[in-house]
Amino acid sequence: MVGLHGGFTLPIRLPPAAPPALRGGALPSASVPVSSSPRTLTTLPVYNEVTHLRPVLGEVLRYADAILAVDDGSTDGSGPLLDELAEEWAEEEGCCELVVLHQPENRGYGAALVAAFDAAVELGYDRLVTIDCDGQHQPALIPALAAALDGDGKHVSGPVDMVSGSRYAAEFAGDSDAPEDRRAINRLVTRFLNERLGAAWDVTLTDAFCGFKSYRVEALKKLAITDPGYAMPLQLWVQAAAAGLKIAEYPVPRVYLEEERSFGGSLDKSEARLAHYRDVLSAELARHSQLPSEPDTASFLVLPG
Repeated sequence: MVGLHGGFTLPIRLPPAAPPALRGGALPSASVPVSSSPRTLTTLPVYNEVTHLRPVLGEVLRYADAILAVDDGSTDGSGPLLDELAEEWAEEEGCCELVVLHQPENRGYGAALVAAFDAAVELGYDRLVTIDCDGQHQPALIPALAAALDGDGKHVSGPVDMVSGSRYAAEFAGDSDAPEDRRAINRLVTRFLNERLGAAWDVTLTDAFCGFKSYRVEALKKLAITDPGYAMPLQLWVQAAAAGLKIAEYPVPRVYLEEERSFGGSLDKSEARLAHYRDVLSAELARHSQLPSEPDTASFLVLPG
């Protein structure tokens, strides 16, 4: 089960001094259904995205039912701007609610998503959509990804527990070229997951690292994600296979606005990053002996010389 990250309680409007602090409007209580349709929470992990916040969130507001922004200890003014936007949009009639969760320090991309998983579980939402805040993803697809959990008759036969966006399942006009090192690592890891875990689900993955996803919140309770960084999706795939979750992919456009993205310290070097991914995968696979044991990560996950 996803471990509660910060001890969420209801209602979630916490005192400003309590870390992590939630500001903005309070999300609806889990005990008070707002409609008969599935309740969907959309979340954005945010770390130093001050230039993207207003335009990206402005679009997300058009398509989301409720929004949780997780400020992961930003130092560029993203936190105060999120609070400002939450207050500004709370005064607009008919505007969906934006709630901000402030992490007291930078814990990492994975930790921010775990905080969102915990919130979705604790608050009784039915579905969770995760979308990045750097402009790579298309907010207009939020309703489609959420609905695809029940199957859409085209991309997803459904019902499934998780729908993962894929930037390589189809071509779209205006698609960006992925940075070469990131594409090479993604290709290797995706192929490895298919070889090792493909029998666990009825899909051949094409994109192991897309952050644009939708989940059934009940399925999140079967996960125990601990990696705080960008290797978090690797734990996710292994645990999803071990838990027997049903998975599908949904084609999304490929957009890279900033090719030079930091993964943190030595992980900016592709070989070091792949070595880290090998370690995370090996450790997670070792925890689930019921999964296939071949191929081996050490021999499979190697960049061509």
